[in-house]
Amino acid sequence: MNSQQIAQIRLQQQQIRSTQLTSPAALVEWMGCIQAQDYAGAKWAIGSRIPGSTDASIEKDFNDGRFLRTHILRPTWHFVSPQDIRWMLQLTAPKIKAFNKNLHVKLGISDKDLSQSKTIIGKALSNKTFLTRSALKPLLTKAKINTDDIRLGFLLMDAELDGLICSGPRQGKQFTYALLSDRAPAQAPLDRDEAISRLTLRYFSSHGPATVNDFQWWSGLNMTDIKKGLLLNKSALTHIVANGQAYWFPAALKADQAPPVTAFLLPSYDEYTVAYKDRSDILPPALNTLTGYGIFKPVIVINGQIHGIWNRKEVGKQLVVDTQLIKKQKSADRAITAAIQRYKTFMGNA
Repeated sequence: MNSQQIAQIRLQQQQIRSTQLTSPAALVEWMGCIQAQDYAGAKWAIGSRIPGSTDASIEKDFNDGRFLRTHILRPTWHFVSPQDIRWMLQLTAPKIKAFNKNLHVKLGISDKDLSQSKTIIGKALSNKTFLTRSALKPLLTKAKINTDDIRLGFLLMDAELDGLICSGPRQGKQFTYALLSDRAPAQAPLDRDEAISRLTLRYFSSHGPATVNDFQWWSGLNMTDIKKGLLLNKSALTHIVANGQAYWFPAALKADQAPPVTAFLLPSYDEYTVAYKDRSDILPPALNTLTGYGIFKPVIVINGQIHGIWNRKEVGKQLVVDTQLIKKQKSADRAITAAIQRYKTFMGNA
């Protein structure tokens, strides 16, 4: 298996090239988590994988709580399924909280502040109330809890990591918070080994072929837990050695025949790029600067490889998509035009 084959299978497993999934919620559950600090981009990450979805339909599903947004892997926002959020937090939150502890000390956030703020937030959001950051801030300030600078964000993140709160429906363009108990079904805690096993299988099924270093970067688990996860899934996962390292993927994988030419416009922080520590299988080193290492800028993917970047702008009432390729790809012109049209249709600007 070479890098081109690895890229093509990732397109397949990430549901980019084609999919049998029919809803954003099903996609989020399949992927495990979808990075979502760029909310608009994360909606397109879903839309690019679910045919017939639109920005408006995904917004509605989010507001209805069919999938949630919270801090759950690495200290940034992700979309996650209500069915998965509790056991994932149980597994991943302790490490994020430990990482945040030093920042709390630097910011003067005490354990008392964290405890008191959760009591205030929990009371304010009772009775299925949804409140924005700006509505919660004065309640904490009134209790003489410092919410200046980035402190409010860390107080809210701690409440997320403790499983007290998560996303509520948006109010206009403003995000709200809700009690997790109002947005996700109560579940019995998973045994830790079962949670490790489940997350390991979820990642390598949806993101494979991938390495253990990729999984460690994505999940935040340590290598001891990752080795345990692979052992617990020894009948469900297999691996090949390529480029001097082991790539893991589902043992039952059947690689589809790839079309002659494919092109996709993917957003910044898309799972196709951000979910891997090593992106050399899809990103030539010469494009690191142009593409923001494949993470920080929206990218153009042709036949599984990143070939440039794109951006959008509004001219009057029209949505215009500009593309910048490192090298002209005449054979891909039609596929790129189709990809642009898919994005415009998704945004309701066909």
